[in-house]
Amino acid sequence: QLQLVESGGGLVQPGGSLRLSCVASGFTLNYYAIGWFRQAPGKEREGVSSISMTGDRTQYADSVKGRFTISRDNAKNRMYLQMNSLKPEDTAVYYCAAAAFSSPTMQRSTYTYWGQGTQVTVSS
Repeated sequence: QLQLVESGGGLVQPGGSLRLSCVASGFTLNYYAIGWFRQAPGKEREGVSSISMTGDRTQYADSVKGRFTISRDNAKNRMYLQMNSLKPEDTAVYYCAAAAFSSPTMQRSTYTYWGQGTQVTVSS
C-alpha cells in the first residue's frame, strides 16, 4: 500500500515551534519532489514549501519564508517541515505530498501521493 503519513502537529503558542514529519511507505521518495501544503477552515489548500528530488532546491510561500524550513532524508524515506516563529494564521491542517517530478513545485495538480493531514493550531 502506497501512503504518506504525517506526524508532529499539535497546539503551540504564538512564537513557538513545531517540526512536522512525514514518512512514506510502499514506495521510495528518492524519485519524487516533495512538498508541504496546508488548508485552513473555509480556505483552499495552499502550497507551503517544496524540495527537489535531490534536495538541492527549495521553494517557499512568501508567508513562511524565513520561518519554515523543508528538508528530506531519502535514506529514511522521510521529509520534514521545521516551523519556527509560528503565528495564529499558520493554523491549518498540514499535508505532505509527493510529485513524480525532479524540481520543486507548489502546484497541487503535480502531486500524486498525499498524506492524511496533521492539525497545527497556533493559539495562546
